[in-house]
Amino acid sequence: MSDQALAGVRVLLGVSGGIAAYKAAELVRRLRDAGADVRVVLTANAARFVTALTFQALSGNPVRSSLWDESAEAAMGHIELARWADEVLIAPASADLLARLAHGHADDLLTTLCLASAAPLSVAPAMNQQMWAHAATQANLATLRARGVRVFGPAAGSQACGEVGSGRLLEAGELVAELAAARAPRVLAGSKVLVNAGPTYEDIDPVRFIGNRSSGRMGFAIAEAAAQAGATVTLVAGPVSLATPPGVTRVDVRSAREMRAAVLARAGEADVFVAAAAVADFRPQAALPQKFKKGGAALELTLVENPDVLAEVAALPRRPFTVGFAAETQDVEAHARAKLERKGLDLIAANEVGAGRGFEAADNALLLLWPHGGREHLPRADKRELARALVARIAQLRADANGDPA
Repeated sequence: MSDQALAGVRVLLGVSGGIAAYKAAELVRRLRDAGADVRVVLTANAARFVTALTFQALSGNPVRSSLWDESAEAAMGHIELARWADEVLIAPASADLLARLAHGHADDLLTTLCLASAAPLSVAPAMNQQMWAHAATQANLATLRARGVRVFGPAAGSQACGEVGSGRLLEAGELVAELAAARAPRVLAGSKVLVNAGPTYEDIDPVRFIGNRSSGRMGFAIAEAAAQAGATVTLVAGPVSLATPPGVTRVDVRSAREMRAAVLARAGEADVFVAAAAVADFRPQAALPQKFKKGGAALELTLVENPDVLAEVAALPRRPFTVGFAAETQDVEAHARAKLERKGLDLIAANEVGAGRGFEAADNALLLLWPHGGREHLPRADKRELARALVARIAQLRADANGDPA
């Protein structure tokens, strides 16, 4: 993300009640560092956690909290503020605030502004993990998403209440990156993108399988980034518990052969294929029909190779722009470059795995390689940020190949 990714953008920041409200102060600073002009609106409950004076000092603008501020409302100040905004961002967005937005309430200044503004609306939820998982909250979010509201986060981790799970507010830098990405040019508009993600499971018997440690986060982030870039995206997902990114069509599979069938059925219509899945290289020759019981004897398995989904797509007569991944433990660039050339790929994203890198991690670092010596290093960052950078590189390489202007 550039240092001035939001230069000149007028951001109306709404802060709702909750302990995460203190993080909004840092968010104001980061938004201004990114070039944004920021005005803050506090709900009554937010003002119990943080003061208007703090946000006034950080934003350089007066802070509003009430519809009944006579000096501001003498000239319909809330309408003026609604028209001023290029972006409306609510961070943190409490469960109560999300519910009121979903049902069209206008019972305080912030919800009234959301109804009165034509600016895009983004919300960054923050709440107890059980409140986040509740069916009512998820239904409200589905309603908001259907109306075009962007939802940033939440993250998972330890919470102020002592519980652990999803519901943490994204960090200030992540929120700025999300807002900047949402405003970025739709560089894949009109394109069809096919992504596979996650592990595959190869059954040994009805209860055991051969698998790997892929979380699927990178592939899901790529699918999300491609959709944000304007593409029509299909995601073929191995067995993971991640939520489907907004605007993405998901196909769930379990084994490598199921993934191959799902990908090949769609690859012919795709303009881009990103093979982010960690497809198992081998499977048991035959799965046992019943659960294997321990009895002191060794269990011997005969393993056979699984199909190479990436190579098959790259060899199609009418193939999409084909992107592979290389997860390596040593000599990363050499092995990735060899895989790029051997399979005839258009681009490969290489990363070092092990010791907290790559698999089962929220962040990563990528080395992008393409034919004729092309090379770009993406330093360690959140996987969603890396995914956006990868999508931008894909769009640029396709434009170069087609002779389009950058």
